[in-house]
Amino acid sequence: MTISVGSKLPEATLLFMGDNGAEAVSMASKLKGRKVVIFGLPGAYTGTCTTSHVPSFMRVADKLHAKGVDEIICLSVNDPFVMKAWGESTGAAAKGITFLADGDASFTKAAGLEFSVPHLAFFDRSKRYALYAVDGVVSVMNMGEESNACEISGGEAMLAAI
Repeated sequence: MTISVGSKLPEATLLFMGDNGAEAVSMASKLKGRKVVIFGLPGAYTGTCTTSHVPSFMRVADKLHAKGVDEIICLSVNDPFVMKAWGESTGAAAKGITFLADGDASFTKAAGLEFSVPHLAFFDRSKRYALYAVDGVVSVMNMGEESNACEISGGEAMLAAI
């Protein structure tokens, strides 16, 4: 089942590369009593993800926070080392965007948002989406089928929807 507006987000343990190495992060603790934007994408350092999706949230991060968003999370089926390096290389981590690794795709699969493209060696990757959750319940769900731009799942669309 794919999550939709009104769905409670699934619990999963994700990874964040902190000062002391990889740290387990409970999705439930990230969401409880908070307003959170999560945007998921197929892969770190991939074309559209790097040139369109992440920059769109960088452009609107301050405006999302002004609307009461507590945290903006970029989620990908990658390892925490790659996610940290990608967040730093794009400048998004410096903008306050949190980069979380869904290494085993447990969150992505539980949310029904996985897809595979074998000829690209993409197995159980995250579909492109952006969601806004209040206390763990999806209030806005923007599924993006875009390949070269992120009009539906991008930061500007999320800002307009909140």
